[in-house]
Amino acid sequence: MQFTPAQQQALAWTGLSGVVALVLWLLGPVLMPFVVAAVLAYVLSPLVRSLQRACGGRLPRLVAVVLVEVLFLLLLVALFTLLIPILANELPRMRDQLPVLVERLQTDIAPWLQAKGIPVMLDSASIKAFVLQTFSTSFDDGFKQALTSLRIGGSVALAVVGNLVLIPVVLFYLLVDWQRFVRHVEALVPMPARDAYDSFVNECDEVLGQYLRGQLSVMALLAVYYSVALWAFGLELAFPIGVFTGLAVFVPYVGYGVGLALAILAGVLQFAPSEALLMVAVVYGLGQLIESFVLTPRLVGERIGLHPLHVIFALMAFGQLFGFVGVLVALPASAVLLVAIRRLRAQYQASALYRGV
Repeated sequence: MQFTPAQQQALAWTGLSGVVALVLWLLGPVLMPFVVAAVLAYVLSPLVRSLQRACGGRLPRLVAVVLVEVLFLLLLVALFTLLIPILANELPRMRDQLPVLVERLQTDIAPWLQAKGIPVMLDSASIKAFVLQTFSTSFDDGFKQALTSLRIGGSVALAVVGNLVLIPVVLFYLLVDWQRFVRHVEALVPMPARDAYDSFVNECDEVLGQYLRGQLSVMALLAVYYSVALWAFGLELAFPIGVFTGLAVFVPYVGYGVGLALAILAGVLQFAPSEALLMVAVVYGLGQLIESFVLTPRLVGERIGLHPLHVIFALMAFGQLFGFVGVLVALPASAVLLVAIRRLRAQYQASALYRGV
């Protein structure tokens, strides 16, 4: 069977793509910190250029990279430190209040469920003993025990610490030489495909830029909303839970779910269960409506064009392939894939195979 030059070229590109995909799959754990650093470099590189322009071009790129990366790491650490007051305050309170809640379930809810034909028996004594044993240590002692566990699990701890150290280092070198790396990649593009490549990259930059700018605006507004709304209901940990929920929505569904769980836990331990559930239902229900029907359509827009089912599939697929990091990059990567799919569909509909000529 004789292939035309166009068919031979298509087969060659298909084979090359398959080989690259296979290598990426086999080297996934090794490439993970480099992929994360590359995504961060793509996001932070415009900030480095903006900082240099703001200084009139007199600021060396090395200094600008250091300033941007240090600021980014400080913001990242600040986000995770929001969890510390939540855990430090709620774990002792959980130790004291959970047996009371179990007793209330045994006396109030269990009879109602039994009247509906659902047999429920809670051994409150055993549950109380388990709670006292589980939460008998303080937050500081628990933190020390976690560090001890990391030392015992040497391989896992080494991998985690290694990635935490490697990602900022790789990010630094990528930011310093970002333009050079981009030129090297462009030099590999065949000259006949240069125009198509430039058009594709420009469209991806436009989509990703709009997505990132809009998503940052949504995160900031939601952080303010959740903090103020929870504070209005009198929640003591309104600020850390509200800010964490707003910023964590960058990870679709997962961030919202974690913030919702933290609010329920803090509310149940501070208020009556009915009041806590009412607070969470009003604040988080209204927040979801505001995000879905007001903020995201207006600030992020329909430019990406991902259907909710596409979002769910992308999260599951990238999470299966790359773990938690895959969940983080699922939507931006899906936006790039969507641009590629649009172009492939347009080429297919313009082809002789589709038109039947």
